Formats: sequence, C-alpha cells, structure tokens
Amino acid sequence: MKQSVTFCSQGLNVAGVLFTPKTGEPHPAIVIGHPVTSVKEQSPSIYARSLVEKGFVVLVFDATYQGESEGEPRLLEDPIARSENIKDAVSFLTTRDDVDPERIGALGICGSGAYVPFAAQTDRRIKAVATISAVNFGDMLREGADLGGQDPAILAGQVALSNQARTDAANGRTVEPLPLLPMSEEEAEQTPGRSMMREAYDFYRTPRCMHPNAPSKIAVQSFDLLAQWDGWEFITDISPRPLLMIAGTAAETGVHSERAIERAAEPKELFWVEGASHVDLYGDREQFRPIVVDKLTEFFDQYLGAPAR
Repeated sequence: MKQSVTFCSQGLNVAGVLFTPKTGEPHPAIVIGHPVTSVKEQSPSIYARSLVEKGFVVLVFDATYQGESEGEPRLLEDPIARSENIKDAVSFLTTRDDVDPERIGALGICGSGAYVPFAAQTDRRIKAVATISAVNFGDMLREGADLGGQDPAILAGQVALSNQARTDAANGRTVEPLPLLPMSEEEAEQTPGRSMMREAYDFYRTPRCMHPNAPSKIAVQSFDLLAQWDGWEFITDISPRPLLMIAGTAAETGVHSERAIERAAEPKELFWVEGASHVDLYGDREQFRPIVVDKLTEFFDQYLGAPAR
C-alpha cells in the first residue's frame, strides 16, 4: 500500500509518498532521492514499487523547492538542502512503528546519487548507501558530464548568471528558471546519441515519463551553489558502512561512480549493468530494472537484514 505523507526539513514542508508492505511488524526501510529536475512520481516511485514487494518500507519525496514541497525560489537545486532533506526523511522514518530505526538505508538516483552519499557521510543512522547512475553535479558543472574537461568559460558564464539572478531577486525583478535539458526533439537531436541529455529528453519531455511537476528547468541561483560543492570530498566517512554504486557500461556518466568508488573506503562495490546507458537505469526499461532491483535487494538484505517475504 502507499500513502501521502509530509515531514519538515529546514522549516519547509516536504511532500512524500510512503510505500509499505502488507505485514505490520517493523521492517527495514529505504529512502530514495530523485534526480535533478525530477520528482518523486518518476524514477523513485518506479523503484519503490519494486522494493516494497521485497518487503522494504520505502519513502520517496520531492526535494524542497521542487515538486509538491515548499520553498522559494522554485526549482532551486541546493546540495546542502538536498542533503538535509535526506537526513530529515530518515528522521521521519524513525517515528514510524512499522520501521526498524536501526535498519534504514538510502538510495540516490542520478544527482541524488551524490546527495545520498554526502548525507550519509555524517548521518550514521543510514546503515547502507546505494546509488544508480550517480552524478556529482559539482564535478559535472566544472568538468562536463563525462568529466573529460570543458571550456572554463562555460562554468564562468553559469556563475555569472547565478550572481545576476541574486541581484535581480534582491531588487524585486522576476528571475525565470532555465531549461537544464533539451526542451524539443530538435534540440535533443543536437546532442550525442545515447547521451544523458538525449535520453533525458525522451524520459522527461515525452509521454514516456513526463510529469507536470517536473518542467526540466532549474533556478538560476542553483549554479553557484553547485559549482562549489563536491559530493565525494569526505566519502571515506561512509565506511565502515557499505557503499554500492550501480552504473551502465554505456553511460558517459559512469566515470562519476568510478571516481567515487576510487575515493571511498571499504566496504564498497561498483556494479556494472552491461549495455545500459545513464537513463536506461531510471527504472522503466524492463530489460534492466530486474537486474538493478535484484542487486539492490541482495545489498539491502545483506546490510539491513532481509525482511519477511
């Protein structure tokens, strides 16, 4: 079963959906964080529906400033707030009679694949950390999606826009969010085939998984927040709790998971899904989702304790 829930994070109401197994005894639980520009009804709910069938309580939610959650400016991507949202989601789960507070894990998808490990570095209530198609957005802005380097003028321009947006907002002027993804098929076709941007258009901007609360835009003020943030800086602090990172062999963003795993301490694992791109692992591809769900179930069973099935 599932129910709408709310909890507070940094003084703002967060909208979530709680998926619970049919049996009533305390269960292990998993918090799922959504990708950048996404909402809880998309990838997080796809995986939640699979994981609740495995006996886990699963909480998905909209980050503050996004979706149905409170916060202004709308569509702000604040990595510190995102981390706090995850920690406050864990706090919410500890209040539930159907959750074992000593058996809570967290899963981050795409951008949350860096926010979740970042939160877990200091929130040791998170007993197991997993990611799917992780992207460290700070690294992406600084170095490009594939971390292959980019013209420094790109980041300089983004920071300049962010600075100007702060000035405009302070002076009462409207600051419109910017598209972060291709907004038309024509724009998508200008990006490399099977790239994150090309396939993100297909996932988010077509009936495949479009949602009215996910306009594929970002508040301009986000850029300077993200540019100075690194989700992996203290990633060794997750240890001795386990870290699992899942990525597709055809994803240009796989290098983000490789970098994180290289820096992390044991126990850690990078699990490759053969032939999958970045967006292929968002959950709606039938040839890939069972592979990911089986791996996540094995991981959370081992480190949170297998729930009754």
